[in-house]
Amino acid sequence: MWKTIYKCDKIVADEVTIQDVLLNNYRMGVRMYYNLHGLLNLAKEQEVPLWKVILENEMKLSQMTEEEVFANLSRRYKVMVASSHKAMNQKLHIEGSLINGLAYSQNQYAKQGDTLSGEWLNHVMALALSSSEVNVGMGRVCAAPTAGSCGILPAVLIGMKEAKNLSEREVLQGLLTASGVGAVVMKNATVAGAEGGCQAECGVAAAMAAAAAVEMSGGSAQMALHAFSLVLINVMGLVCDPIAGLVQVPCAQRNASQAVNAIICADMAMAGMKCIVPADEVVEAMYRVGKQLPYELKETGLGGLAATPTAKTIRERIFGRE
Repeated sequence: MWKTIYKCDKIVADEVTIQDVLLNNYRMGVRMYYNLHGLLNLAKEQEVPLWKVILENEMKLSQMTEEEVFANLSRRYKVMVASSHKAMNQKLHIEGSLINGLAYSQNQYAKQGDTLSGEWLNHVMALALSSSEVNVGMGRVCAAPTAGSCGILPAVLIGMKEAKNLSEREVLQGLLTASGVGAVVMKNATVAGAEGGCQAECGVAAAMAAAAAVEMSGGSAQMALHAFSLVLINVMGLVCDPIAGLVQVPCAQRNASQAVNAIICADMAMAGMKCIVPADEVVEAMYRVGKQLPYELKETGLGGLAATPTAKTIRERIFGRE
């Protein structure tokens, strides 16, 4: 049972049932989707990309105009841009940080031109690392979907904008795609490392980014969900094991690597690769795996990398002996 429905920041009902919610949506003319299959079906029926279906639902549920929705997206995107660039060209010096200067070093390496994965991918990694550094310094980031994974989606959106010379409106359409598929995961599973491991945090952020990247590249809604699914199967079972319980290592490195995961999965999907397991089943599997992980591997800092002798020494240096 849902306690309250909010509409235009006003409480419209208390102690309502799911049936009440559905009836309310019907009266509002909202064609709801409750999973990724439903979202895809609506996109196919209307012959539109995912972002247009998501926009239509957002407008009807929030009673905002299209321009108001995009204005909200633009505000968040500007936060993403600021955090993604803050540590790129200067080393941040944050007290107690284990990741000072990573974004700067990665960006300098990208610029030298002699890299294994190319200048652009290294640039994308640097963008992701920058947001992670800003987060460590208690700076302003956009949790997309969490603060611990805040570098992934911005890095992919900004990287795509630069690589394909996209307008801000096109980038915001990608952000809308990402937010829509991410919201479905939040409804049906989890995006919290403390509940589902890093597969649910950095993994879902990368899946959101992959879906956005496909649609920003002109790929179909079906391709976008294949990319989304491919990302998650690549990180299935990834644990959350922050050293000293801090959202720094390996969190920052996973922001960088999962931004790349998003891009290569978008490429695989647009090349025609399909995930043979439907997206909703992939999400369900991820959620089930997360539930099966022991608590030591879910953000407690008690297992995985955090349980190594070196990590324990770092923890003692920061917090002292228990």
